[in-house]
Amino acid sequence: MKISKIYAAAFVALASAVIMPAAAQTRRDACTSIMVGKQASTDGSVMTSHTCDSWYRTWMQPVAPKDYPNDTVMTVYEGRMHTEYPSSTDGMKEKGQIPQARHTYRFLDTAYPCLNEKQLAIGETTYTGRDTMQNEKGMFMIEELARVALERCSTAREAITLMGKLIKDYGYGDSGECLTIADPKEVWIFEVQGEGPDKVGGVWAAQRIPDDHIAVSANVSRIGKIDFNDKDNFMASDNVRSVAKKMGLWDGKEEFSFWKAYSGGNYMKEPKNYSVRELFIMQELAPNAGLNDKMEELPVSIKPEKKVSVEDVARLLGSYYEGTPMNLSGKLKVKNPKKKKDDGADVPDSIVSPVANPWMQPDEIAVYEALGDSTMCNIRTVSVPWCAYSTVLQCRDWLPDGVGGVAWVSLDNPGQSPRFPIFAGTTDVPEMLKVCGQHRERDDAALWHYRKPNKLATVRWGDARKTMEPARDHFLKKGQFELPMIEKEYARLLNEGKDEEAAQLLTDYTRDFFGATISRWDELGAKYWRARWKGF
Repeated sequence: MKISKIYAAAFVALASAVIMPAAAQTRRDACTSIMVGKQASTDGSVMTSHTCDSWYRTWMQPVAPKDYPNDTVMTVYEGRMHTEYPSSTDGMKEKGQIPQARHTYRFLDTAYPCLNEKQLAIGETTYTGRDTMQNEKGMFMIEELARVALERCSTAREAITLMGKLIKDYGYGDSGECLTIADPKEVWIFEVQGEGPDKVGGVWAAQRIPDDHIAVSANVSRIGKIDFNDKDNFMASDNVRSVAKKMGLWDGKEEFSFWKAYSGGNYMKEPKNYSVRELFIMQELAPNAGLNDKMEELPVSIKPEKKVSVEDVARLLGSYYEGTPMNLSGKLKVKNPKKKKDDGADVPDSIVSPVANPWMQPDEIAVYEALGDSTMCNIRTVSVPWCAYSTVLQCRDWLPDGVGGVAWVSLDNPGQSPRFPIFAGTTDVPEMLKVCGQHRERDDAALWHYRKPNKLATVRWGDARKTMEPARDHFLKKGQFELPMIEKEYARLLNEGKDEEAAQLLTDYTRDFFGATISRWDELGAKYWRARWKGF
């Protein structure tokens, strides 16, 4: 039975309330994206990423490339992010039609479409912006802009140019959104809003991330000053300043700042272009850069002190601030039951309680507050237990497109779940990935094979993490070890003109890798149930 819209809305509200103050319990608290330039990465990859942190669909599948006759039109929709399987139209609304391209590329159809066969990759994060700018009469929601860009474009610049034209011609109907757009050469941050209630259109700006920099966007508008003369590193709609002036968001005298005009601050109502996640991640990668929470504005990007790997991005997307005062679970200490009277100072008097976990619900925190523990407070971690799925997207220009572009995908909490690869050239995925698990518990949906062990692990995270975290990390290490062999074999098949066999190689590898993660998490779930035979 399909979940009701009322229940779905309630679930989103509950999920968003888990560790944020009431003032911030909105869609703005929904996603994180990390970008990495090719000279900032360990292997020359260009990367972007995404944690889809709310009640969005978890089904995904590659959509095959297609050719169309002249005068074909395509339909633009709203609501595809909440369907239960690919052919479902429940809750979908037709927004309009536009001319279809003669040829469309293969792309990975996630809730926010993310990767195509040309190694064009897109991450997403909502910043909402000023509600006075939204115009629901606009045809395009952000996910449909991403879909059309992936179907028709091969580079980030092409995608930004196309989306800008679509916004101008047909209007943007969503709230303030950010797309982080990568190709094998470069990565950009793109921010967009409506044009206000009186005009169907939109305003947008895009900024290129320098090749030796990283950048972070996490539900806050990040783009500030725009150098309109620097076409290599900035792009913007031709109305970006005039609309701000017309709407009273910019006086025309001060230097124009996109985030100040169209957002005004972060979701905590602070006049800043960042919040805790952006600052934490940038401090982790550039600890000596002098960044702090007293700054009004963080730079959009920064040079990391060390090269950044896929594993680094995955670790940061899974972070809950361990090792910092912001880590919730680290605050709950109990008497060390193993310490004896004659033990020295090298044996600690107290340890972190094994029942402490960094993703506690508000009612759990309230219990500790009632007991007089003033150290417990709500804070938005990077990884969250209500995450639908997460991607780390690699684009590699020294490899053929089919194997050079790879999405490292996880379902449920990225701080717990393993990642598996889906390549730009993967032509199909296991049936379990084509079923959304958000509407109800169902074993034929991949989500629940991760979600149930993950949730059970949080009951005694101090114990379960000793087995879950090594298992999670194993699969990324496995991928980094095995991919060179897959890449070599894929290139050989292409050189021999065996394109179908090459595509099948990637599809089979995705299937086998994914299946291994499912088997391991099923084993972990059984292990944790056995360990709880006495109760919780």
